[in-house]
Formats: sequence, C-alpha cells, structure tokens
Amino acid sequence: MTIIDKLAASLNRKDEGPNQELAKYIADRDDKGAVIELVDNLHNNDKNIQSDCIKVLYEIGDLRPSLIAEYSKEFVTLLDDGNNRLVWGAMTALDAITLENPEVIYLALEKIVDITDKGSVITKDHGVNILIKLCSIKPYADHAFTLLIEQLKKCPTNQLPMYAENAIAIVNDNNKDLFIKTLSSRLGDIEKDTKRKRVDKLIKKLS
Repeated sequence: MTIIDKLAASLNRKDEGPNQELAKYIADRDDKGAVIELVDNLHNNDKNIQSDCIKVLYEIGDLRPSLIAEYSKEFVTLLDDGNNRLVWGAMTALDAITLENPEVIYLALEKIVDITDKGSVITKDHGVNILIKLCSIKPYADHAFTLLIEQLKKCPTNQLPMYAENAIAIVNDNNKDLFIKTLSSRLGDIEKDTKRKRVDKLIKKLS
C-alpha cells in the first residue's frame, strides 16, 4: 500500500482516525519519503485526498515539526488556494514549524498576516500563534509584536481572551504597557461577562 492508500478518503472513512494514525506512524519512523508523497498530493485532483494530506502533514508537524519544516514554502503557497480546508490546514502546519524555520516564516509574514485577516477562525488562531512565536525570537520580536498588537485591536472579542492568554509569555518590561493599554481599550467591546473577566484578570496580573 502507498501512503495515499492509507488516507481516510482512500479507505472510505468519514472520520479522522486513519489520518491521525498515519501521522503518528510516519512521525515515529521519521519517514521522509512518506512526507514527500503527502506534499506531492496536496494538488491531487481529488479534493478529499488534498484535505487528508494536509491533515496528516500538520498532525506530523504537531508530533515532529522537523519532519515537515523544509516544506514551509509549499505551505505558504497554499495560503492562496481556493480550497479553504487547505488554507487553514497550511496555516496550522506553518504554526507547527515556526520555531523550526523562523526565517522563512518571517519572510512570508506579510502574506501570513493578510490571510489571517481574511481567514476563518482556525486560520486566525494559528496566524496569531505564529506571531506570538516570532515574538520570542529576538531579531523578529519588535516587528512581530507590532503586528500582534494590531491583531489584538481588531480580532473578534470571542477570541481575544485566548489570544491574550497565549501571548502573556512574550510580554516583558519593554512591551507590557502597550499590551495592557491594548487589552484595556477592548474591555468595553466584550459582551460576554466570562470573557471580559478573563481579560481583566490578565490586565491586573500584569499591572
């Protein structure tokens, strides 16, 4: 059996079980050949095969990011794809490999932020995660933090507490005031009491 034969779509399965098992199998064996086959089939004529391939790839990225890191440019290219499953799947993969290949990710940042702005909730979540990770790398930190603040200013209030909580690790004495000011400016926008309390708690913790 080829790797493609083991995908959920090839097995006529509607669940993600086979794809998750395949990702673990490939990651455990450090199987570079299997990864090449998956990347090659991201443009398969069958959209279900495309979707399964990106799923397996980002699941591999979660388990062993170094195994898919060299394909960052391919994932960036997919951000323009008409198949939304590939778009948010590619952003998920890029998130998984940001710390493995930060230079390539940083060079593609304009595209990543543009797609984050236009994308689905999952696309936004991973786009913001990429910015947070780049904030932890000194040469990219200032620019990435500026872009992160822009996201915090305009992201849906439903997502704001999670983004702010995820970002707290990269808040320092140099950027803390701006971070607090940005969160404070959005408190009035948050309708759900539980979510507003989460943001307020962060502000108090940092102040």
